[in-house]
Amino acid sequence: MPTTEARSPSARILLGPGPSNVHPRVLQAFARPLVGHLDPVFLRLMDETKALLRSVFRTQNTLTLPISGTGSAGMETCLGNLIESGDEVVVGINGAFGLRMADMVERYGGTLVAMDIPWGHVFTPDQVSNTLARCHRPKLVALVHAETSTGAWQPLEEMAAVVHQAGALLLVDAVTSLGGCPLDVDAWGIDMCYSGTQKCLSCPPGLAPVTVNQAALEVIRARKTKVRSWYFDLTMLEKYWGEERIYHHTAPISMNYALHEALRMVQEEGLEARFRRHQRNHAALVAGLTALGLALAAQAGHRLWTLTSVRIPVGVGDAAVRRQLLEDYNIEIGAGLGPWRGKVWRIGLMGESSTPGNVLLVLRALEDLLHQHGYRCATGAGVAAAEAVYGAA
Repeated sequence: MPTTEARSPSARILLGPGPSNVHPRVLQAFARPLVGHLDPVFLRLMDETKALLRSVFRTQNTLTLPISGTGSAGMETCLGNLIESGDEVVVGINGAFGLRMADMVERYGGTLVAMDIPWGHVFTPDQVSNTLARCHRPKLVALVHAETSTGAWQPLEEMAAVVHQAGALLLVDAVTSLGGCPLDVDAWGIDMCYSGTQKCLSCPPGLAPVTVNQAALEVIRARKTKVRSWYFDLTMLEKYWGEERIYHHTAPISMNYALHEALRMVQEEGLEARFRRHQRNHAALVAGLTALGLALAAQAGHRLWTLTSVRIPVGVGDAAVRRQLLEDYNIEIGAGLGPWRGKVWRIGLMGESSTPGNVLLVLRALEDLLHQHGYRCATGAGVAAAEAVYGAA
């Protein structure tokens, strides 16, 4: 067998759609000694992790836990537990992750009611209400709070009333908002919500925080058929994460160490302070991009603090700029997805990656590369505009 060298990549500045950079404390958590997945020490950590997640989700839901898998595992868990064959499910599609939910609905045998609007836009309560009025017996409405493919930020405060009035449950994708933008599960009446560890929580990818309220749990327990996925069956998972501690699977011990530490850091900073930091850095980035003459792609007034989609100027090479950013500046940004592929860049400012230093660095680098690719913009304008935001704060 040929020998291979150990791989040790250089530390990147991760300003794409995820993962975000990770604090050394979180990386160090991986090096803690392994214990069994039913060891008393790990069981205590499980309980603390659940409590920390409730705080971040702003919920009292007992069934709040990290699913062993990435953010899409959270999506699969929520949809798979709720949907039985023939159930009407309304899915808001305004980007790639609405499309992914729609695909999963059909895979689980649900009757998809697609609610389509242009990518980058958000839904109004009236649009949801009108769609529900056309349904026969809707079971679920699924919306993306933070559409990672576009940077659109979906308002949710008025949605639950509309959804519940129709007798349905509200499911929310908060993969790119949890811990970076305001999210209030209980106050907003959200029935199920899922996220991922690798975005605003600044933990490596591998776990999917999920929270389920009593109304949704009762629907799951009243199923006529078994949940199709054994691995994501919440009626079994709750017995492992609850007081019964019934074996279900071998939890990823080190990933849970890392998430526990990342959540401790969120708690130390405080959610409100964390939100202000993300808002301020987003405002500085937007000011800088605008000063460079670049147009933002998501709907005005509904742009995420954690991810900004910016239109690529005509004549500027998408992949070439991203490659040079990585090779020459050690910065990663994201490409567009679906119909926006080759038309936008996605710049993430999530968790540990959301810093003034990173904002100024990416603006300088973009300006340099845009000049190299023949795009004319005022020298230093982007950085100056961002610094003005910081100076005014």
